[in-house]
Amino acid sequence: MNEEQLDLTNHFLIAMPQLNGSYFGNSVVYMWQHGEDGALGIVVNLPLQLKLKEIFSQLEISVQRPERGEEPVLSGGPVETDKGFILHDDQRNWASTLHITNDISITTSKDILDDISRGEGPENYLVALGCAGWSAGQLEQEITGNSWVTCPASKDIIFSREFTKKPDMAAATLGFNMAQMTTDVGRS
Repeated sequence: MNEEQLDLTNHFLIAMPQLNGSYFGNSVVYMWQHGEDGALGIVVNLPLQLKLKEIFSQLEISVQRPERGEEPVLSGGPVETDKGFILHDDQRNWASTLHITNDISITTSKDILDDISRGEGPENYLVALGCAGWSAGQLEQEITGNSWVTCPASKDIIFSREFTKKPDMAAATLGFNMAQMTTDVGRS
């Protein structure tokens, strides 16, 4: 990565109004990887009409903590929509875990779901189907085109269950709210 390359790992992308009507309209994306080869993230505020108990059933995981099955599953992005991504705050290593920060990790293996179903998994987690991906330079072009505003990620926002409020929660960390944003683009 060259010195001028922006690294948005462990940041949020907040969708600007011009993305309304697209998959990313009104979304907040947690960036878990960003470099010269591209970027990967998980949308953290788009719940599906799907509960975790349905995933447990499909994977034949017996549920010992039924309340865990009532958690919503999120649409994590339009890429690899048949793959599960679990964003969590536990530093244990499941079969496929990537530690992003000291308190944020992502796991893609079934063993974490077994632990969640038993109440032995992470304290805070989001289960998402799919992820968001950008090829080299694509995200930077979208940011330059005013499609996204970025800010450092917050564990409290990531794991909040107030999904519809997450865009405003993330924007508030920068001192504004989404109602203040417009689709008008200006250049100085």
